[in-house]
Amino acid sequence: MSATTIQSLKVLVESIILDPKYHEILTVVKGARNGAVYGAKVRFPHALVMIMLFRSGTFREKVRLIFNATKTHALNLAKFATIYKSTCLLLKLYGATPGKEGPYDSFIAGLLGGYVVFGQRSKRGKISSVSQQIVIYIFARVALALARLAVKPGYGLPGVSEPKQSAAISHYAWPVFASMSWAAVMHLFRWHAAELQPSLRSSMVYIYQNSDDWDGLRNFIWHNK
Repeated sequence: MSATTIQSLKVLVESIILDPKYHEILTVVKGARNGAVYGAKVRFPHALVMIMLFRSGTFREKVRLIFNATKTHALNLAKFATIYKSTCLLLKLYGATPGKEGPYDSFIAGLLGGYVVFGQRSKRGKISSVSQQIVIYIFARVALALARLAVKPGYGLPGVSEPKQSAAISHYAWPVFASMSWAAVMHLFRWHAAELQPSLRSSMVYIYQNSDDWDGLRNFIWHNK
């Protein structure tokens, strides 16, 4: 293929992607692309560290686990972005007020995407550990946002959203939340460790349980075991 042909194709593609009439449908494609890239960027370093440090097995097995975790995270976010943005576009075009976004379009689209991508079990009836981690991450952020909204003057719950009460709650809420969270996770790790998410449990075993044993300077300082 000649340089002239390549340049002509580039001009043609750019004319399409910059054409306003294709903009909304192309946002779905760009959303899928961004979801995949972001998922890979976030999961790869996390999987690399957690699997190399805390998982047993050969180097090849660990590499395969890292690749699978990265691929799953990237594909999940790409699929969710595609479903979410496609649903929002369809609701905008064919909803109660065609051409205008409805107040609950994002909720409906998120509900559908969450169910299809993250709400399914495998053929063996198991839930993907990657999906669990993503959903738990989202849930924690939602809980914090709702807690802030609950005490936001003019928007929150009666009483606690009054300016004086809101300021006091906002000031003291974080230390209470942080200390209670750590108290709960340490209690669960001590008495119900099997119920914790595997990667969290593995890291806590490394820090708090494996630190109880050593038989010399070598595995006290340089090595864990």
